[in-house]
Amino acid sequence: MRHDINVMTPSITDDVTLASSRALLNPAADGRRVIVLANREPLSHEWDADGRITTKVSTSGLVTASEPLVRQSRGVWVAHGSGSADRVVVDRWDGVMIPAEDPAYRLRRVWLDDAEQAGYYYGFANDGLWPLCHRVHVRPEFRSADFDMYWTINARFADAVCDEAQDDPALVFVQDYHFALAPLMIRERLPFSTIAGFWHIPWPSVERLEICPWAAYLVEGMLGADLFGFQTPQDCAHFLEAAESLVGAEVDRRRAIVIYEGRRTEVRAYPASVQAHPACIRELGSIDRCARAVRTRLGMRERDRLVLGVDRLDYTKGIEEKIVAFERLLDAYPQFVDSVVLVQIAQPSRQRLKPYREVRDRVVAAAARVNARFATADWRPVVLLEEAQKTVDVYRLYRAADVCYVGSLHDGMNLVAKEFVTARDDDRGVLVLSGFAGAALELTDAVAINPYDVEGTANALASALEMNAVEQQHRMRRMRAHIHAWDARAWGARLLEDAERAGAVPDVQLPDSRGSSSLPISLG
Repeated sequence: MRHDINVMTPSITDDVTLASSRALLNPAADGRRVIVLANREPLSHEWDADGRITTKVSTSGLVTASEPLVRQSRGVWVAHGSGSADRVVVDRWDGVMIPAEDPAYRLRRVWLDDAEQAGYYYGFANDGLWPLCHRVHVRPEFRSADFDMYWTINARFADAVCDEAQDDPALVFVQDYHFALAPLMIRERLPFSTIAGFWHIPWPSVERLEICPWAAYLVEGMLGADLFGFQTPQDCAHFLEAAESLVGAEVDRRRAIVIYEGRRTEVRAYPASVQAHPACIRELGSIDRCARAVRTRLGMRERDRLVLGVDRLDYTKGIEEKIVAFERLLDAYPQFVDSVVLVQIAQPSRQRLKPYREVRDRVVAAAARVNARFATADWRPVVLLEEAQKTVDVYRLYRAADVCYVGSLHDGMNLVAKEFVTARDDDRGVLVLSGFAGAALELTDAVAINPYDVEGTANALASALEMNAVEQQHRMRRMRAHIHAWDARAWGARLLEDAERAGAVPDVQLPDSRGSSSLPISLG
């Protein structure tokens, strides 16, 4: 789709070395602290069955992309303390050093009670904004009490960020749809700080955004940042249109700059990425070793081919549609019956929300139907794993898989696609990738699918399973080269480098004749 603006995206050919990244992000370079604000914490502390405290590392895409950034900067990560033992291990300032054995950064935890979590997180953020931003057939639910709580919690997290800054100028990185109001709240407390924001999920068109009664408040809050990043150029285009339409901002589409209330916000696309060389690969060993371990764990035979899906159990991920297309594959290509297994990780997510419970019921029913139709005495076509997986176990599956199947109905990026590519240092395996995932704009050597086209997806799966080794190698090498040039470190370094530059540009005072917003809103 073409847009009438020039949205700048970072070039993967730029040489962002580890040394330059450290020089950029080390707060000692200019005396400023790097503070990352996100709802999800990178590591939680949990009580186990024996009454001992264990650590649980998050596998979310946001953490995968952002944790290397705060680690190498030796900064601060501000997040919701959600672990059952989180309160036990913090200091009197609600913080803990991560990791304990070799501290690299500080994790500052913010506490929420059940009612606050229900209104801010499950209510406005995930019953409202999540379906609003994803083009799926789930109706957004907006309630004024939820928005009031969202405002209250944004202010609480903004207070924590300002507390960590200790009234000194900082470089603050605000992450995702949970904190649309926070950039302006922080700006009013830390006027000399540099603020960057990043929206990890899709940003909707103005026509869809206006479904939210408080859309103008969200846009104005985000315009408190010096720089705001999105996953794709289309997301940027939609945001620029929203800034102009909903709050009356001055928009320079050629340079992708918004001027509002005398402040200047640059808008750029920065496709989120992953570590180019995952730390767990050496621990896992060879591809053959991983394949043997996976077959033993899942009761698969040596001759079975593996099609792998890795998702949260979310209606945006197209898990039901994936199983239906796999069923069609077995119908249309009988050579794959009794020889190919779909292993689908479906990590439980937001089960207190009705649409998530409903999609879980449909996924379980679809898997049971396919297994009832095709299973033999020693072969089960669909293996559904409804539990959280350790990172090392997911990468073992990546290395064992013949095909990685990403079938998102709409997604900001989907880092599973990139993780699979980086896991395959043998340059084998095939990525089947939905055109509705942001990663499809970069990983053009994947086998592209429309997840709504059952027949077409079944044919694509057959092509992937039949692809020869030479073509697999050619495709995987090109995708690996892309990710190695634009990995998580380069993503974070470029974003913060651009934020520093944008923050150094003086605010712009527009002529009085420019007019004013029809909704003069203060988020203080």
